[in-house]
Parts: sequence; C-alpha cells; structure tokens
Amino acid sequence: MTDRYFYQPAQGHGLPHDPFNAIVGPRPIGWISTRTERGGLNLAPYSFFNAFNYTPPLIGFSSQGRKDTLRNIEHNGEFVWNLATRPLAEAMNASCAPAPPDVDEFQLAGLTPTPSRIVSVPRVLESPVSFECRCSQIIRLQSAAGEDTNGWLVMGEVVGVHIAHELLRDGIYDTAGSQTILRGGGPADYFEIGPDNLFRMRRPDYP
Repeated sequence: MTDRYFYQPAQGHGLPHDPFNAIVGPRPIGWISTRTERGGLNLAPYSFFNAFNYTPPLIGFSSQGRKDTLRNIEHNGEFVWNLATRPLAEAMNASCAPAPPDVDEFQLAGLTPTPSRIVSVPRVLESPVSFECRCSQIIRLQSAAGEDTNGWLVMGEVVGVHIAHELLRDGIYDTAGSQTILRGGGPADYFEIGPDNLFRMRRPDYP
C-alpha cells in the first residue's frame, strides 16, 4: 500500500479522466487569431500556452494535430494572442467549435475583428489585451525516444502589445482586475483570476 496513486502514461491512467492537464493547471488560454491563405479569418483557443522569454518577448502554444491555426501561421508567419476574460468566456468557448476551415469564428462567436498595428492579422476588439506576433519557430514535438508526436509547438515574438487603459493602475498591469480565465482539468473546468486570489511574496535576498 502507498499514499500515492501511480501510473505510467504509456500504459494508461486507469482513471475516469486523464489527470495530466488538470495537474498542470489551471493554464493560460492561447486565444489565437490568424488569417487564412485566401484572406479569411480564424480564431481558436489553445489550452497548452504560455510565455517563454523576456527579451525578445516570446510566447508559444501547442497544436494537437495540424489544425487551421497552425496551417495559417505556416502560410503567413503571423498571429495575434487575445486575452480570454470572464465576460468573453462564452465567446471564447464558441470559437473552439470544430468548424470547417472556411468558417469565420469571429462571426461565429459574435466578436469584432479590428486591425492590428504591425501584423496583418486582426485582434479581438472586445479583448482587453492583445499581443501581435511574428512566428519565430514551429517545432514538431517528439517523445523521449525521438518519435514524432501529433503535437506542434508554435513560438512567436511579440512585436506589438495592446492593453486597455483601465487595466493599467499607476502604470502597473492589474492582473487581479483583469478577470482572466484559465483552463482547468476535466472536460469543462475553468477558473477566473480575481482580487480574492491575490497574495504577494518578494524574492528574497541571499544572506
């Protein structure tokens, strides 16, 4: 007997739902807008997303399978990340419907595409924060044995940042007031960031 449940992923987890992405969470949502080869628009959320570098600022998301977003970025090398917030949760969820490539998820979700300043891909007008990005790398993910997986990591350099003025308090970004939503585990779990979740710790000096 042991006080820990143990499993080897290659042999299955033996649970009603895979706990992996519930344990690594809640996770930021990569709400990515792109432009198709024919000039149409695409918008989709990705739950494997994060920031990876300060200078230059780099963000990345993983596409499980060769989805429309990945193909669009391969074509024109640009995308925009849009912050998903509690007021936009239903629209974000609508944009993840498995629609055909020619469907405009901006229209599907009732959102407004608005021009970016640097890249050709529009951002979501209703989102309070957007990052204009140029693709820096697309990496086919591999197992420890060097075998290709069905995942592609898309990295982008942030070349333009849009922030709603109400989220800048004395020049400092108000994360607690942003109502950012995060992807949890299970088939439908999300979390919201709010002031009640905030606590502070300063990095200690070494003695």
